[in-house]
Amino acid sequence: MPDQPAPVTAAKTAKSLRTRAAILEAAQALFAEQGYERATVRDIAARAAIDPAMVIRYFGSKEGLFTQATTFDLKLPDLTTIAKRRRGAVLVAHFLEVWEGPLGNSSLVSLLRAAASSDDAANAIRTIFGGQVVPMLARVVPPAELPVRAGLVATQIMGLAVTRYVLKVPPVVAMNREQIVRLLGPTMQRYVGGAL
Repeated sequence: MPDQPAPVTAAKTAKSLRTRAAILEAAQALFAEQGYERATVRDIAARAAIDPAMVIRYFGSKEGLFTQATTFDLKLPDLTTIAKRRRGAVLVAHFLEVWEGPLGNSSLVSLLRAAASSDDAANAIRTIFGGQVVPMLARVVPPAELPVRAGLVATQIMGLAVTRYVLKVPPVVAMNREQIVRLLGPTMQRYVGGAL
């Protein structure tokens, strides 16, 4: 009788899920600390306390791991439920919450940092933007204006993130969240629904 593969048990499945989660957590931390180029599969494996081959087994490659480690839901607001005059301020406040709030994700910062030197990271940014921000805006923006308005919204979202969290420009870092919403909200408002 041929050898049968060992049955997959709940314990094996649970261990597999824990291993995968440990790899993702280690990768997110190292990509945030070191950026995509400097973080190595060996470093990630060491942080997760596993063999480097396991990283490849679960994610296929460093690029595959990076994609998974930097995939997240921005939990964007439904702009149709927000008063038109407040949409810009709400978006700025929302993105500050995404980056700084209790559910903040350092993956976005690591992704932005890596995008300057990695095509994979730049593509991940475009995918997030195209898959989440554009559809959100499509519900409140005329179709003919959507590409331009979406691009302008991206300049504010990514510009703020890069200056505050990647480059850490002192005056931008020194501002509190309320100041940023007050100062950038009107610009974002124009891009979402004002005259172009």
